Amino acid sequence: MKDETYRINVLEERLNRQIERGNLFAHTSSSIHATRMNEIESFLYGTIDLLIQEGVLSEKTIQERVKQLQEEMQLRNETINTGVALRIDANNQTEEKKETINCAERIHLCKAVCCQLNFALNTEEIESGKVKWDMGRPYFIRQEKDCYCSHNTKERGCNIYEDRPKVCKDYTCKDDKRIWINFEKMELNQAWISENIQEHKLRFAGAQMFPNQETVNKIKVEE
Repeated sequence: MKDETYRINVLEERLNRQIERGNLFAHTSSSIHATRMNEIESFLYGTIDLLIQEGVLSEKTIQERVKQLQEEMQLRNETINTGVALRIDANNQTEEKKETINCAERIHLCKAVCCQLNFALNTEEIESGKVKWDMGRPYFIRQEKDCYCSHNTKERGCNIYEDRPKVCKDYTCKDDKRIWINFEKMELNQAWISENIQEHKLRFAGAQMFPNQETVNKIKVEE
């Protein structure tokens, strides 16, 4: 009975946290976008007024150009959104044979830090109902307060391993300089990990998981 009560309390705490994050996401996102829009409008309208007053451009020319750009942005899907992210995987991606990493010999050092990286899910993963996403940051993989994925077990395994997201399947830490200073010598980049992976608080950023290590290594890992 005590175990069941404990389990219910844990589930309730997690649900309450997700509801809190969901509310904060909606309110904060709206406030951020409103502030940015006000700043942009002030700068833009002030600039346009000056250009018209100085005779550099006519009002008609500006209106025609604005209409053209609006249509182009809609076609390219570059219009402002609410911060919700869906991962789009390229259809022409070739399946590369991934080098198998012996996680067992490293996990005592890295503590499965790859399971603390975050990323957006794709439509198929969300609709499968098997992968939990974060209500405070739709549709990113859900993480607990310690940053570990909600599917990560106490033994640092994965309870949806066969159905894990494609990002997890494609990821390898071998060339991730954020994780290893020297992979072969098992020298962990503890400075970066301590700086970027902390107790999961209500926020909109985190340490991303990138299957493509060329993207990862463009980041200045020392910062």
